[in-house]
Amino acid sequence: MQKFPMTAEGLARLEEELKHLRSQERPAVIRAIAEARAHGDLSENAEYHAARERQSFIEGRIAELETIIPSSEVIDIAKLSGNQVRFGAKVTVLDEETEQEKTYRIVGQYEADMKDGSISISSPLAKALIGKKVGDSVEVPAPGGARAYEITAVAFR
Repeated sequence: MQKFPMTAEGLARLEEELKHLRSQERPAVIRAIAEARAHGDLSENAEYHAARERQSFIEGRIAELETIIPSSEVIDIAKLSGNQVRFGAKVTVLDEETEQEKTYRIVGQYEADMKDGSISISSPLAKALIGKKVGDSVEVPAPGGARAYEITAVAFR
């Protein structure tokens, strides 16, 4: 069985999502289907078809989470330190072309979220950064051409 590296926070978020889907979303969509059925002819009932589509999405996500959660390997980043980039690190990089600094946290593939600055360990940027140290430069392939970054900081808190 494949194990998925994950932070404790990421695992907690997935477990909370699963709990919410089971206790809130699933019962709500079942009620919506029952209400739509009560309206009669199902072949022309848009509410019924929308509720069935929503139910399909919810059940698929539940099944996905039921596979991911038991296969997760929690890595305690509180025990990590040093200046070398690895899983769980917060890495500050300087784009050598634009001179913009950005900070990313390297996390598991199922907890990555660019909105909060976390990138998957399997992303091209994370793959390029893993094993490097402060002061190192990395080149990352991108759709518009390779991008060069300099690592300016590594932290595990």
